[in-house]
Amino acid sequence: MLSDKTILLIIGGGIAAFRALELIRRLRERGAKVTPVLTSGAEEFVTPLSVSALAASKVYRNLFDLTDEAEMGHIELSRSADLILVAPATANLMAKMAGGMADDLASTLLLATDTPVMIAPAMNVRMWEHPATRRNLATLEGDGIRRVGPDEGPMACGEYGAGRLTEVPGIVAAVEAFFADGPLTGRHVVVTSGPTHEAIDPVRYIANRSSGAQGTALAAALRDLGARVTFVTGPARVAPPGGVDVVRVESAAEMATAVAAAMPADAAVMAAAVADWRVANAGDRKLKKGDGGAPELVFAENPDILATVSRAADRPALVVGFAAETHDVVAHATAKRARKGCDWIVANDVSPGTGIMGGAENAVTLITETGAEEWPRMSKAETARRLATRIAERLA
Repeated sequence: MLSDKTILLIIGGGIAAFRALELIRRLRERGAKVTPVLTSGAEEFVTPLSVSALAASKVYRNLFDLTDEAEMGHIELSRSADLILVAPATANLMAKMAGGMADDLASTLLLATDTPVMIAPAMNVRMWEHPATRRNLATLEGDGIRRVGPDEGPMACGEYGAGRLTEVPGIVAAVEAFFADGPLTGRHVVVTSGPTHEAIDPVRYIANRSSGAQGTALAAALRDLGARVTFVTGPARVAPPGGVDVVRVESAAEMATAVAAAMPADAAVMAAAVADWRVANAGDRKLKKGDGGAPELVFAENPDILATVSRAADRPALVVGFAAETHDVVAHATAKRARKGCDWIVANDVSPGTGIMGGAENAVTLITETGAEEWPRMSKAETARRLATRIAERLA
């Protein structure tokens, strides 16, 4: 809960600004005091009256309002909160923040503050992917700005892709995680999840039945213990949790690159079902049937992400791998732990009769340096909470 916490909410000028109204309501339900700041662009989408009514607070709008300066100057306003939340954070606002501009109340508050800042970006997919926005984001994250989202999905402009404002419950979860005084507060954990897709041609690929449910549950459990989580996910069926930094990939090679970019970390939990092989001779156009019969596919080994992380110079203090086996589970998992050089292996039996791969439950054996510890069958969420607690104990 957020009792006794003050959040300075800066509402940027994008179509997603209307969702700030629900965000205010949800934050206040959890006990937070919300002090709203409207940019001029935001006033095109939401009115000061509606924001003020939901926040039960004065709305700040103008840098040069002498009354506001007499009652609470912008320097005091910028430092009186426990967290500054920018939602939605437009491309323009992010550019101002990265460039150190201060030409309106919102940007001046952000430049004058020593309070932690969290942004929830929202913009057109092309704007989000533009090199300028990526540079600005890198600058902001280098400055210690926290981020939630954006999500991927349909947009008001009719396009589809990354850039959609994270759903309100996800933003609230990120705020709660920020204030959580959990055992992993201040720790950074990288989690991989889901399958990888290895292209045969532009329309076909090799994959597996992983839903991403266990990796998603792990990311949420680690977040709830206070960790900053970088969540590298393949094309999973389960949506990523809110309150984590999501990096979406397709192939094993892309996942390896994303994991390397996320380092350093205190722990790495490699829950993804990464394809062992890729098609080395993948076609650049759709393969057609012909008189010659089926095409010959040439396979090459994918990068071994778990082994690479385990042997890296900036190796996390704890590296956890997963082993999905169909027979001799403990023997294969124990051998894998030694071969890869990781600290722990979470092993499970994914034979068709178990219903585990793609299902809602899991039954795992934790392989550590001291031996094998069999856990009872339970929900994947409970498995995640139990493993997250063990990780926190190990890192303490």
